[in-house]
Amino acid sequence: MANLIEIKTSETFIVDLMYSGTANMLKTNVYGRVGLGNRCFVQSDLYQNLQKLIPVLQSRGLRLKIRDAYRPPLAHNMMLEIIPMPGFFARKPELSQHCHASAIDVILTDDKGQELDFPCAVDAYSPFYADEISAGRWDDFRHHLEKAKYTWNDPAAARAVANRDMLRRLMEQAGFTALEHEWWHFNLPDKEKYPLIDFSLWNGQPVFTER
Repeated sequence: MANLIEIKTSETFIVDLMYSGTANMLKTNVYGRVGLGNRCFVQSDLYQNLQKLIPVLQSRGLRLKIRDAYRPPLAHNMMLEIIPMPGFFARKPELSQHCHASAIDVILTDDKGQELDFPCAVDAYSPFYADEISAGRWDDFRHHLEKAKYTWNDPAAARAVANRDMLRRLMEQAGFTALEHEWWHFNLPDKEKYPLIDFSLWNGQPVFTER
């Protein structure tokens, strides 16, 4: 049985999982469907890395909003069915570090919880592109998704780019590894040491099982 740590909203962290509602590219509350809801679980190593961020964020008047963390494999398979676009999600749960509880999607906010400017939203989400994907129109979204890469730059978006790069510095200093094509996504290094984790409910309580 896996022993994960739950992160709850605090003075430093805001738990707002995008797949526990419908404001996401899927337009579906997938985590609600599987019973996880807006509960944020991570490996203990990931939790310890996040603790390193607390004094740094507090000294800058910032908070970290968590948009995704542990993802049940069943939820991941649902997501693949809803959006079969190659490369948008890992092609199977075993390849997604979210399903190993060793990855986290985050964004910086001010001390009131207002999100800072970034090149695009997490998952490059917008209601317009969610509708486009639902209609099977992917070409414009693929172009928009270029803003998720660290190589994207635009002098008109200097503040957003600076915030993106600051987030990366803070997360890497805390021991995370960045994903070059998703500015919001960070992994634990040595990902092979973390097994795939299944999720179920027992008397309304989460149960995590390694496999």
